[in-house]
Amino acid sequence: MQLPSGQYYSKKWVIYSALGNAQVDIQKWRLKIGGLVEKDLEFTYSELQDLPQEKMVKDFHCVTKWSIQDVIWEGVSLMDLVNKAAVREEADWVMFHCSDGYTAPVPLEDAMSDDAIVALRMNGQPIKKEQGFPARPFIPHLYGWKSAKWLEEIRLVNGYADGYWEMYGYHERGAVSEEERFNGGSGSHSKRRVFGIFPA
Repeated sequence: MQLPSGQYYSKKWVIYSALGNAQVDIQKWRLKIGGLVEKDLEFTYSELQDLPQEKMVKDFHCVTKWSIQDVIWEGVSLMDLVNKAAVREEADWVMFHCSDGYTAPVPLEDAMSDDAIVALRMNGQPIKKEQGFPARPFIPHLYGWKSAKWLEEIRLVNGYADGYWEMYGYHERGAVSEEERFNGGSGSHSKRRVFGIFPA
């Protein structure tokens, strides 16, 4: 697999936590699917583990230009979860909501990609606490700040709204192949990077 433009391989993860590490009680934790769907759903951690699992080997790309090669990801198809809730026609974005208050928007078409998952395991082990246990979305062709740690809600919405990093000028979509790191121009989505602060 060719390394995308502007990236370099790192042997170590850089762990970011924009709002501090979330404290998750796995017995009370639920993954909710709501918003513009025909039926709201929620799953316990055990219920997610019991669903059909996808497994793939994909690189992880951080917008700050480091990448981790050949990560083994395992989890539930994001498309399958959304389809279980029966998405309504007017929905065109997904907003990920996390236990620490972090949010990240993703176009529905990206969330419904064949290789988009709600990851439960990395490299053969449950996701580590600092990496977002119990679950985080992973969409291989988007930068890592969209892979929101400590996921607790997948919300289908109509129209774009800023998430945490988008408020600081990060790109709405964040496609790796297009180097969609920051927004340019003027207006509400202009480039407003806060130096010294980086995406989770």
